[in-house]
Amino acid sequence: MGALLTVLTLAVLQFGLAVYVRNVVHDAAVEGAFHAALADTSLAEGADRTRTIIARTVGEQFAEQVDVARSTHLGHDAVRVTVRATLPLVGLLGAAQAMEVTAHAPAESLE
Repeated sequence: MGALLTVLTLAVLQFGLAVYVRNVVHDAAVEGAFHAALADTSLAEGADRTRTIIARTVGEQFAEQVDVARSTHLGHDAVRVTVRATLPLVGLLGAAQAMEVTAHAPAESLE
């Protein structure tokens, strides 16, 4: 019975860690999208901001691929940030690029 409870406890902790990493990556994508959407910044600056937030919070291995592009979202000009990262399965180790999050922000203009 003790072994079963130990495995169950570890599984719940691992699930909590995976949810935490997903939330950090998503929040970093949102922050990067809003930063890149500013009128006086570039898309590359938004990608750099996303990578920096992820690297400082959960580690550089979770900022493997960050794509930033201009798009339309709900009929308006927008910036889209897509992050593909490792999904932690055992501790912080896991399947590379198994998790993908996308964030949009309305594009700002000086016009």
